[in-house]
Amino acid sequence: MNTSKRQGKALITGASTGIGATYADRLAARGYDLVLVARDAARLEQVAATLRGKHGVQVEVLPADLTSKPELLKVEQRLRGDADISLLLNNAGMAVQGKLIDADIDRYEAMIQLNVVSVTRLAAAAAANFGKRGSGAIINVASVLALAPEMFNGTYSGTKAYVLNLTQSMQQELGPLGVKVQAVLPGATRTEIWERSGGSVDQLPPEMLMEADDMVDAALAGFDQGEAITIPSLPDVADWNALTSARHALGPNLSRNRPAARYLDHAG
Repeated sequence: MNTSKRQGKALITGASTGIGATYADRLAARGYDLVLVARDAARLEQVAATLRGKHGVQVEVLPADLTSKPELLKVEQRLRGDADISLLLNNAGMAVQGKLIDADIDRYEAMIQLNVVSVTRLAAAAAANFGKRGSGAIINVASVLALAPEMFNGTYSGTKAYVLNLTQSMQQELGPLGVKVQAVLPGATRTEIWERSGGSVDQLPPEMLMEADDMVDAALAGFDQGEAITIPSLPDVADWNALTSARHALGPNLSRNRPAARYLDHAG
């Protein structure tokens, strides 16, 4: 049964393929009307046509390159002004292969613009809209590399660590206002991001690679269960809870009025 009037609209970035297109299918099945955002208007139209026929929901195509300030502002203004939008999926992102020492710094800057700046501006716009209303949901797609900076390009993992930190702060700020905020940390997932970054998904061991359908279904199960952080491949959530507890245990000692004794012992 179509329940779109109850669900409202979901605005999805990076919606033309992979994780974003899969989320679009799943959210349409749940009765959300959709606003699909990506650079490739032709591919967006194909996704939209399929979803309209399959689920009977309204699907709007909103082409935008989120690394372009004017086009980003177009999407941001839509999030601030459309009272029917009830869910933001901040999914658009890119990766860059290689080491910082020999990097194409312009590609790194574009990655930071997409993975950090656009995510922040769109999250802020949705937060303002949803916070005033006292309802709504924001899902930010990060990566397990937010927790493992030694495993890959540090700039990419740094952008995803930013998304994780931003989301955790948003949870504290928006939870009391009735807005649900989730961070999703996928591991390696079969999407086009590998080829676009200059790598190949075939280089990965098969046991490390998850299909996009499985990843999104797990992430939405975590959303339904009220998880603040969802790591689809993590077998035991106790491991995440232990990491969180260890981080919180550092809290009382992270800022004190004197240096630690080990530094005083070596003072000249």
